[in-house]
Amino acid sequence: MFASLQKHLLALNALIARDLMVRFGRRHLGFIWSILEPMILTAGVMVVWSQIHEPVMHGVPIAAFIMTGYMPLTLSRHFTNGLVGIFRNNSSLLYHIPISHVDIIVARAVLEFLTCTMASMVIYFIVVSIGLAPPAVDPTLLLVAWLFSAWHFGAVGVLTAIIVEYWEPLEKFVQPLQYLQLPISGVFFMVDWTPTFAQKLLLWNPPVSCYEMLRAGYFGEGIVTHYSVTYLASVTFAMTITAAILVAYLRPHIEIR
Repeated sequence: MFASLQKHLLALNALIARDLMVRFGRRHLGFIWSILEPMILTAGVMVVWSQIHEPVMHGVPIAAFIMTGYMPLTLSRHFTNGLVGIFRNNSSLLYHIPISHVDIIVARAVLEFLTCTMASMVIYFIVVSIGLAPPAVDPTLLLVAWLFSAWHFGAVGVLTAIIVEYWEPLEKFVQPLQYLQLPISGVFFMVDWTPTFAQKLLLWNPPVSCYEMLRAGYFGEGIVTHYSVTYLASVTFAMTITAAILVAYLRPHIEIR
C-alpha cells in the first residue's frame, strides 16, 4: 500500500511539474503570471469600485469587500477553466500505467489551488499593509472557508469537465454560464443586504455560503452573515461522489477516441 501511494505521489509531482512547464514555460513571466493575473484583476476592480462607491459600504470597507469576493471568484474560474478539456488534452498520458485520470485531475487541481492561494495571500498582505483594509478578524474561519470554497469549486470544475467530455458542445457555454450566475453567487452582495424573501432563495445556491463564510471569517461579528456549512458540505460531497463515479466510466470513452 505504501509503495502504491509513493508511486501516485511521484506521478502527481511529475504531472504538476509538467503542467507548470506546459502552461507557463521558462521564459517571460512564466509561473509568476499565474499570481499576477488575479492580482491585477482584483486591483483593477478595487480601483473602479473605490471611484463609484463610498469607502465604506453597509459598514464594510470597499477594498476588503472586493478582495473577499474576487479571490474566491478567481478560484472558481481557475478550477473550471483549468479542468475543462483536461481529459482529452492529456489522454496520451494514460498510456503510462502508473497514471490515471484521478492523478491528472488532482495534479491540475493542486496547481490551480496553489496559484490562487499564493495570489490571495500576496494581495491580502499588500492591501492590509497599505491600510486599504483591516486584517482578518478570524483567520481560522477564513482558512476553513477558503478550503471549503476550493472543495466546492473544484467539484464543480471536475463535474463540468466530465460532462464536457460526454457532450463537447457544452464547452462553448461554460464561460457564458459563469457570467450568468454571477448576480446570484454572492460576489457583489451580502445576503443580509437583500430582502428577507430573497435571502432564503439565495442560500439554496451553494457558492453563496462560500462567500458568506469567508466574509464572516474576515470581518467577524462586525457584520451579519448567512451561510450553512452543513448544506454546503452535503452538496459538495454529493458532487464529489458523483464525479468519482463518472470518472470511472469516462476512461474507456477517452481511450477509444
